[in-house]
Amino acid sequence: MQHFFNRVKQHFSEQLPFVIYRKPKASEVKAILQNDDELNIDLDFSESGFVFSPFDVKEDSIIIPISKSETIKSSFSFEEGGTEISESKASKEDKEQKPFHINLVKKGIAAIEKGKFDKVVLSRVKTSKFHKKKVFAVFQKLIKNYPSAFVYMWYHPKVGLWLGATPETLLKIEGRNFSIMALAGTQNYQSTLNVTWQEKELKEQQFVTDFILKNIKTTIDNIQISDVQTVKSGNLLHLKTDIKGHLKDKNVNLKELLYSLHPTPAVCGSPKEKAMKFILKNENYDREFYTGFLGELNFDVDVKPRIGNRNIENRAYALKQRSTQLYVNLRCMQIKEDKALIYVGGGITSDSNPELEWEETVLKSMVIKKALQ
Repeated sequence: MQHFFNRVKQHFSEQLPFVIYRKPKASEVKAILQNDDELNIDLDFSESGFVFSPFDVKEDSIIIPISKSETIKSSFSFEEGGTEISESKASKEDKEQKPFHINLVKKGIAAIEKGKFDKVVLSRVKTSKFHKKKVFAVFQKLIKNYPSAFVYMWYHPKVGLWLGATPETLLKIEGRNFSIMALAGTQNYQSTLNVTWQEKELKEQQFVTDFILKNIKTTIDNIQISDVQTVKSGNLLHLKTDIKGHLKDKNVNLKELLYSLHPTPAVCGSPKEKAMKFILKNENYDREFYTGFLGELNFDVDVKPRIGNRNIENRAYALKQRSTQLYVNLRCMQIKEDKALIYVGGGITSDSNPELEWEETVLKSMVIKKALQ
């Protein structure tokens, strides 16, 4: 493992692009090391590589291409660290930001009451002192503390340095198998999953589920919908619905499918276009890659063939299958010079309480701040 991190650190010191990541509940850590500092823009999502996409679909998605990179792997096993946070304390900066954020939430609620949209996700960014020398230690803390999250560190000298531990899958496509997650609603984890959810959170999660089902019905067959579950992510609980199905066409236009879903009501709002317009006008900062998506795009993976009575001599050979596994960029931070910019937000509906919405952003910030301590 030490050799693995030394390789990535050397790449970082040479200011070359890379991503290092661990998938949820996995022990394998993977790094993709680009062999030059070119900024590769992914226009049609047909290339194979690790994609890093912004919140605003009008902005460029960046890819670290497999064809221009070296991939290395290692196993990395830790017992889960303590993630329960009994008390969320607002910092001085939190308190300074509180009036603006509460007013922003009130503006969102007023727009909902006027019928402009049904839901909007509003966010803010806070800063924390940071030394770049600690970045790999922070990445390892995120792996230790959040085994059920997609944990990553992404770097490009022409873009910047990002880290995160996101609980939310955008979509997975393996061959013609399709799956997606509807995740929304938040409350603090206090030693049990047996909790009561308020109407606001239930409604918020239903918006996401309904949006996904509406936008995949022309592309996906045999749709299966799970019951709503309470799931734990670090110190937080969320509501989750799993949705599965099969692609109607194996040659689906991936860009069209992605952009019909992204950004979902879980990170933007509903209807999407009206909520996004409100966000871009009123949040008063650029989200950049926060609430965008990232992950493996068009990877070739090995699939063992079915075992039958014929072609016994071929059973040892694996078949190749295209796989795309993308995650929503939540619980993340951007490193700029000696500061970590921590991004947090929450879904606003007609039932929202501005004070509680602000407190939720404080609680969510603890996911990342725990790794910085």
